[in-house]
Amino acid sequence: MMERRTTGWAPREETVSHPGRCGNKKPRRSTEPCKTMGKDVNGGEYFERVAPQWDQMRQRFFSENVRAVVYDTANVQPGKLAADIGAGTGFITEGLLRKGLRVIAVDLSEAMLEELRKKFGDFNAVDCRAGESAHLPIADAAVDYVFANMYLHHVEKPSDALREMARVLRTGGKVVITDLDEHCHEFLRAEHHDRWMGFKREDVRLWFEKAGLRNARVDCVGENCCATSGFGAGSAAVGIFIASGEK
Repeated sequence: MMERRTTGWAPREETVSHPGRCGNKKPRRSTEPCKTMGKDVNGGEYFERVAPQWDQMRQRFFSENVRAVVYDTANVQPGKLAADIGAGTGFITEGLLRKGLRVIAVDLSEAMLEELRKKFGDFNAVDCRAGESAHLPIADAAVDYVFANMYLHHVEKPSDALREMARVLRTGGKVVITDLDEHCHEFLRAEHHDRWMGFKREDVRLWFEKAGLRNARVDCVGENCCATSGFGAGSAAVGIFIASGEK
């Protein structure tokens, strides 16, 4: 749950060729930032407000299969230390704890972290920290895994956020993120404070490589993220990708 972005290179502008397509209409380039209904684009107030309902909202967006694919991709091992970036109320954290990992859960929203603490406060294996994408509150080379679920489309500079994830990762560790394919559903920007209308998968792969991560791969999770506008602006079913790389 965090912060527009610009990079030093310009991705191609083209129609989407994977789930989340917009027919013949060209989607916004993934280099184009979001401005939402005259409100602060970071959506801080939005996430503070919805934190108590976030678990129920998430169930309508996508299933628990998403995190199962994440854990398989990372090949998580018990006893290791993971960072859950943009942790929210702990969707990824929960499964990691069940698998015997220790977790540093990072989020910009104190309300989200408070909900996470209520759920997992009895676990000595979770450490909640408030922080933003450009300056993660984690030391260099501190963790074995970095996870970020539905986080990148909320940050100001996704490529910089990935470099930060690589910074805190130990040599041999893995970054695994899940996020939205490029799409054209404006109501997600306005109502859910998404900074970015998804991403081209090739852009994401290149960001991983520029962050110094090896064996970068971007693939399909196998399901869509589904949402319906609360103001009659339609509904969306956007493809979810999974991206991974090693340090």
